[in-house]
Amino acid sequence: MKLKKVLAIVLIIAVLAVAAISLVACVDDENKKGENPAYPDIFKDSSDEVVNTPVAMSDIKVGFIFLHDENSTYDKNFIDAANAATAALGLTQDQVLFRTNIPESEACYNAAAELAEAGCDVIFADSFGHETFLLQAAKEYPDVQFCHATGTHAYDENVANFHNAFASIYEGRYLAGIAAGMKLKEMYGDANGAVSAANAKIGYVGAFPYAEVISGYTSFYLGVKSIVSNVTMEVIYTNSWYDETAEREGANKLIANGAKLISQHADSMGAPSACEQAGIPNVSYNGSTQASCPTTYIISSKINWEPYFEYMIRRVSEGKAIRVDWCGTIETNSVQLTEIGAAAAEGTAEAINTAKAELLNGTRKVFDITKFTCNGAQITEETMADVHGSDFKPDSYPVSDGEYKESFYRSAPYFDLIIDGITVIGNVGGQA
Repeated sequence: MKLKKVLAIVLIIAVLAVAAISLVACVDDENKKGENPAYPDIFKDSSDEVVNTPVAMSDIKVGFIFLHDENSTYDKNFIDAANAATAALGLTQDQVLFRTNIPESEACYNAAAELAEAGCDVIFADSFGHETFLLQAAKEYPDVQFCHATGTHAYDENVANFHNAFASIYEGRYLAGIAAGMKLKEMYGDANGAVSAANAKIGYVGAFPYAEVISGYTSFYLGVKSIVSNVTMEVIYTNSWYDETAEREGANKLIANGAKLISQHADSMGAPSACEQAGIPNVSYNGSTQASCPTTYIISSKINWEPYFEYMIRRVSEGKAIRVDWCGTIETNSVQLTEIGAAAAEGTAEAINTAKAELLNGTRKVFDITKFTCNGAQITEETMADVHGSDFKPDSYPVSDGEYKESFYRSAPYFDLIIDGITVIGNVGGQA
């Protein structure tokens, strides 16, 4: 009996030990999945208290640093928004200073320092590569607020007067993809709407192999795929944000490879003009190309920066803190589609409006993990992403509730997976 009791006790202890180990493993696993920093909190204004000296709107001075000028569709979008926002707030011409054609180099720091010395209360720069130089200026001019588009360092650097901003443009690109899918279906669909594999091939001209570009072309592709399920897409990089020759060459190469429709994340008219010449439908970015490409332009998505510019200027005027990381949405009118072009298919507006309503009410997700695969498999909650820090290493778990939560843990995109159906075919122009 004593032996049986001892064996029973040993068995109970062993069972409890296994259970404890399993429980710890589960807790550790949940902690592992919960290691994401509390980034959503930084999208909120921490306080409406006055933390800086308020500046009367009639006295405020705003500086803008642009990578190119109005010849770049990307920079023109920012310039137009800056003009609209400052006009809406009643700022006069001498209260707004523009610096155009500022490269991603020490020239950005010099421009920022010059604007600070000129009395600007808030300074904004529009390009990813401006960030480190703008941050340098922010550290040297603590009484000036510095805001930066597409950046990733504000949260980690914790410099009180340095801020990042972006928008959920992946939703706009997804909707533009729906317009592209409708066009493919109209042009090549059979009686049942099915499109053959050869005619379901599209192309994309991207600037760099950065998460911002990958997130954009993936969301565009998923929009097309929601209409044409067998769509495939080739991507070519130019290794430059603005290289008209390379963008045209890239589009022409994609067309030669059999692409029946082209979109882009690059800033010149190179790709749209190549499409117009070849008679290939085009979805542009940052603005309508209807005037220049009347027979091929379908639609364009863009970030509307006017809401952010008004926000940052008002916060400075009121002496209130600017969010560390701001992310605009469709609801804030920060994500927009331009007018539908003459080349668009019948029913495009209705298809877009249906999808948009579902995005807004949460019944449709752009990066629904059941809608795509990577290397033949669905991604899981163990998938990691580079969300914070400057080492470009995966550090967070962006997948939950069946969705890859893009622009949720920081405003700048971090989706960088190459999903099945998309093939990167190489580079043209720029630096390899």
